[in-house]
Amino acid sequence: MGRRALQIATALLALVPILTGIITMLGVSDPLYASSGVPALPVLDSNLRFFGGVWLGLGLALLWLVPRIETESVLFRVVWGGIFLGGIGRLLSMAMVGLPPLPFVGFTALEVIGAPLFVYWQHRVATAGRR
Repeated sequence: MGRRALQIATALLALVPILTGIITMLGVSDPLYASSGVPALPVLDSNLRFFGGVWLGLGLALLWLVPRIETESVLFRVVWGGIFLGGIGRLLSMAMVGLPPLPFVGFTALEVIGAPLFVYWQHRVATAGRR
């Protein structure tokens, strides 16, 4: 699994935070939250929109580094580190509040297990590119 496969996987996965970030910027009007009956509290709406913007920014950063994926190790690790920490936050929520809908459990697995695997994969590609 070399450079090209990593580029494709990264580009495809970048679409998730880009699209969901845009949707989450709708705040509590986001279809997910609206259908759950989440109250339109100003602080909650503000935080959802903020985190939607941050999530969108992470996706754009991932997409930006795809062409030079073997040389952008620091940014790659920072982005995936942020995603990993988000997964830790989801695990804390699961432990303290309860399980979210099933797709979010899957997102958590990608964030907590997948993030370190992607960092390792990029490290291998970057190391091979220096030889």
